[in-house]
Amino acid sequence: MDIEVLGPLSVREHGIPIAPTAPKPRQVLALLALNADHVVPVSTLIEELWDENPPRSARTTLQTYILQLRELIGAALLRGGGEGTRAKDILVTLPGGYRLETRGGTLDFQELERRAGAGYRAMDAEDYAGAAKRLREALSLWTGTALADVQAGSQITLEVSRLEETRLCALDQRIEADLRLGNHRGLLSELTVLVSRYPMHESLHGQFMLALYRSGRRGEALNAYQRLRTTLVRELGLEPSTALGRLQRSILMAHPEPTLTAGPENPAARLVGRMA
Repeated sequence: MDIEVLGPLSVREHGIPIAPTAPKPRQVLALLALNADHVVPVSTLIEELWDENPPRSARTTLQTYILQLRELIGAALLRGGGEGTRAKDILVTLPGGYRLETRGGTLDFQELERRAGAGYRAMDAEDYAGAAKRLREALSLWTGTALADVQAGSQITLEVSRLEETRLCALDQRIEADLRLGNHRGLLSELTVLVSRYPMHESLHGQFMLALYRSGRRGEALNAYQRLRTTLVRELGLEPSTALGRLQRSILMAHPEPTLTAGPENPAARLVGRMA
């Protein structure tokens, strides 16, 4: 079984789609897919479907959704030549829950973690070209907002948030690698969009400031800091991090070769280097 959640939901058995169009069974399949090869408790599925107000018939209704999914899996097995395998062998009932078996199929979110991990190791080894390449490959797995076509309850919302954080971490490190390689001018258009999309993300703002500064646009780099500061103070009552403040002061003094070091609260300051 091949599963994709980094965009619209896609679940295929022998290459045949099995995702239902009805919202509730699709929601069940999405949560099982996010936890593929692991047991999802019945209580977790009920909470996802009905939050804190499940109907009295919740367990029976859930069983109906499971049967509908098995019918789709069974039809795919027949069409795909999966003789000897039953739908119950793929969507397995276990004490207290259900498990969706991939049986060696692909999971795009696991591949994302594998590629991103290779990128992080390359960063640690100061192989910035290799890191940028591997992190781009990881980010290329995204085809849109995770599970954008699935009705999300509390459990799926939590998992989507976790996936989005994984994406942002990989994106942050890919941009850092590109800055280390001196590709600051090529990053400006991308970072312009990102700081608008994430107006309180300090690391992205720090990267944007550095890219502007190294491109000879010192005033715009300082303006980017002031916009971030205004937003943080207005929305959260907080000042920018100490590391970002050091970066702002270094740019203010037009330091030709900043020597800032990152504090644990802001990895963006690791991006310092010689101005082009």
